Amino acid sequence: MDVMRAKQILESPREIDVRHDGVPVWIQQVNEDAETARVYPRAHPENEKTVPVEQLEEY
Repeated sequence: MDVMRAKQILESPREIDVRHDGVPVWIQQVNEDAETARVYPRAHPENEKTVPVEQLEEY
């Protein structure tokens, strides 16, 4: 995924299926300069982490 699409998903009122390493995640924040996203697994919101946007996949 690219940074622009990650931002679109973050701002979308719809629920869009995004995965990191096959795990469904919510995007919480996108850092355009670093090309990273702050995400957390839907099932475990306490496991928040920063990942490269290119590792996110839209389903």
